[in-house]
Amino acid sequence: MSKNFSNSETYYNQARASLQQAISWYGSFRRHGKYSPDERLQVTVKQDLQSLKTALNKLDNKAIRISTFGLVSCGKSSIINALLKEEAVATGALHGVTQSLTVLRWNPHVSDIEVELVDTPGLDEIAGEARAVMAREIAQKSDLILFVVAGDITRTEYQALRELRTSQKPLILVFNKIDLYPNKDRQTIYNQLQKFNAAYSGGELEPIVTTREIVMVAAKPRAILVRVEAADGSTSTSWEQPEPQIAELEETIYGILQKEGRSLLALNALVEARDAQVNIARKTIALRQERAREIIWQYARYKAIAVAVNPVVLLDLAGGLVADLALIRALGKLYGLPITTYEAGNLWRKIIASSGGLLLGEIASNMLLGVGKSGAAVTSMFESSGAFTAYAFTASAQGAIAGYSTFVIGNVAQVYLERGCTWGDLGPSTLIRQILTQVEPNTIIYRLRQELLAQ
Repeated sequence: MSKNFSNSETYYNQARASLQQAISWYGSFRRHGKYSPDERLQVTVKQDLQSLKTALNKLDNKAIRISTFGLVSCGKSSIINALLKEEAVATGALHGVTQSLTVLRWNPHVSDIEVELVDTPGLDEIAGEARAVMAREIAQKSDLILFVVAGDITRTEYQALRELRTSQKPLILVFNKIDLYPNKDRQTIYNQLQKFNAAYSGGELEPIVTTREIVMVAAKPRAILVRVEAADGSTSTSWEQPEPQIAELEETIYGILQKEGRSLLALNALVEARDAQVNIARKTIALRQERAREIIWQYARYKAIAVAVNPVVLLDLAGGLVADLALIRALGKLYGLPITTYEAGNLWRKIIASSGGLLLGEIASNMLLGVGKSGAAVTSMFESSGAFTAYAFTASAQGAIAGYSTFVIGNVAQVYLERGCTWGDLGPSTLIRQILTQVEPNTIIYRLRQELLAQ
């Protein structure tokens, strides 16, 4: 068994476990504890829960979805027919033969992976924002994108390519009808795209595709006139349809499925799971904002009072830490997000790092004021009421600083909780990072590293 297959199998199994864990957690009302989810919250997150289940079903079925995009009459349907080796999709000279999505099963005989080929309407049939929305929705449900062009690349095609690149899915540029454009080669196409890139990318000159991601085909070559000579010496002419020149695309797809098929399935399922869980967290936080503010102020008051009345410096610091961790856990329970004490501690350290000046200032003030407060407390036991007044003033100042810091921590924690729900041993963000940091440079997934690791 090759190392690539072994890694892909591991990623696949980890992705399944991650999705099963997420569905079990987010599908349970008990995750909210005493804060039972109301009907509005259940309705709001219903679609995201379904996205988790759909992603798991797709993994279980081992079905990779390959979607074709391109302008009208670029040959998307012909390419699908050539791969299937049958006229499964209508083609013709008229514009707009494909009016809606067409999904067909293809068995390329690669391991136990099934492939769904998706034929889409021409991008120039749908204008502006509607085209971008359609492209995003289809791309999000795809594992691999074939972008088909024929002839000189237009500005519409370039813009569509840029839109599809934002879907963070692997993409192959298929140049069709090479029988009609014999002078076109990969470098010519690449240079043409780079010119568009320089003109419209706003200075971002990273190539939309590399030469390695360009494939040349003739899915339905033009008919040729042949001369036929009969046995009696008579001659006639007829039009014959040459065989599709599709071998390069077939080999490219086979190679991706063999080497990266399961990794692609795992990665795309984890991306869907990550987005769904972030959506659930964001929607829950928005709906429970009022109750969250009450909890934050409650813990801020508790911490302020506890720090103010306690005369021992070290107990101030320890008690403040306990209060902050308890606040983070309380918010996690309110939102129904998976967070343990250990994770709350990690989150607290991240918040200190990001809010450094304020929180480190609190620790410093705790030390300085705490020493003064302790001294004032001891003095007030033996001397005048003036010492007690000094103690009360110092304690009030220290309590106010401590309470305000907890208020800040509570507000910042909401932001971290929204993203932090996807981390952990089997969290989708953790597994995505693990896959991308181990992927080999000569794979199509490697292209996605920078985009996905930035999430």
